[in-house]
Amino acid sequence: MKAVLAPSIVALALTIAATAAAPKALPSTKSPTVAGFWQETDDQGNPGAWFYFTEVDGRYEGRIVKMFPKPGEPKHDACTACTGDQKNAPMLGLTIIKGMHRNGLKYENGTILDPRNGDVYQAQMELSPDGQQLGVRGYLAIPLLGQTQTWTRLPDDVIPKDEIPEPSVSPDQ
Repeated sequence: MKAVLAPSIVALALTIAATAAAPKALPSTKSPTVAGFWQETDDQGNPGAWFYFTEVDGRYEGRIVKMFPKPGEPKHDACTACTGDQKNAPMLGLTIIKGMHRNGLKYENGTILDPRNGDVYQAQMELSPDGQQLGVRGYLAIPLLGQTQTWTRLPDDVIPKDEIPEPSVSPDQ
């Protein structure tokens, strides 16, 4: 009886080993990224702007690609309060979020520009697990001293690729 069991056990062990070593077709577990289009809204749910995020040299940045000025508010076509290569740069295409390092669903160690006054704040972001909500927090010194907005993902085709504003720079550059 030992002679009959031994080959069966060896065959079973070889089958298990071969199955374990074989490449497996697993469903994609890749977590979503911030890349793509996002909408910022005010407290009443009115859109303020659309942003487009891309990965540049391993870091993520977001630029304004569409604005929704409120009736009666002054229209800002250029970032007159900005400094450096963004001084007087067109608002459409203005990169306001820079240098975000991805750590899973969190993005850290970046900055966010307030184009209304040219102030630059430290920033962090957190993407919801389903990739549809983005918490954007600008702060002074420590995250506790800041404000978070929740942005909503837009479809990838909300603006045709050839109509996405390029990153803007100062006309003086």
